[in-house]
Amino acid sequence: MKTRLPLALAALAIAAASPASAQDDEYERPVQQPTGWYAGGDFTFAHPEGEFHDFVRQGFGGGAHVIRKLDRAGIVGLRLDGGFVVYGSEHQRVALSPTVGGRIQVDLNTTNNIAFVGVGPQVGLPNGLLRPYVNGFAGVSYLFTESSLQGTSSGETFASTTNYHDATFSWGGGAGVYVPVRRGASPISIDAGLRYHNNGQARYLRKGDIHDNPDNTITVTPVRSDTDLLTFHLGVSVGISH
Repeated sequence: MKTRLPLALAALAIAAASPASAQDDEYERPVQQPTGWYAGGDFTFAHPEGEFHDFVRQGFGGGAHVIRKLDRAGIVGLRLDGGFVVYGSEHQRVALSPTVGGRIQVDLNTTNNIAFVGVGPQVGLPNGLLRPYVNGFAGVSYLFTESSLQGTSSGETFASTTNYHDATFSWGGGAGVYVPVRRGASPISIDAGLRYHNNGQARYLRKGDIHDNPDNTITVTPVRSDTDLLTFHLGVSVGISH
């Protein structure tokens, strides 16, 4: 009996020490964090500003971004954005060619678009339920009008032509807020904000600015004006893990 008592006490001591040791290991285990790269996408609404608003009312599109954090705390980063906005469109049902007459009909779709890409710094709060940020950028905006043909049964595009295009240097800035919905090595946040694009002057087409001639040529009547935009975006940003 005397021999069993010390053995029992020793067993109890080991059992009591085991949870404490496991807790110590848990606290010492490093928390997984993203690598410092973030990527995301968004839905974009564009509101023309200034002189551009005299010719174009609104646009819709989407965008994508990549961010590289430049400091350990995650306050400063470098952000690369790209996106597009459709600010006008036309749809016509036409014959495939004069040779076959009206027996084969196709859809002729024309869209007026702005594509843009920019890079610049971003500064924001890395922690909290709401994480506001501001950023600036410089880049290029590309305005183009494209016409394409689609089959009425399959809906697949089988021919397209860029009818008119122009490019401008662009710069601007914006502000937004991240709302975290998941933490860990691959955090996910809702990204909402606005951005001002100073695109300068450019030539571009609007709905009705392409005229079809009887000899199967076209005449375009481009407009020249400032092309500044205020864009509102709503999307997600995801941290890239190891």
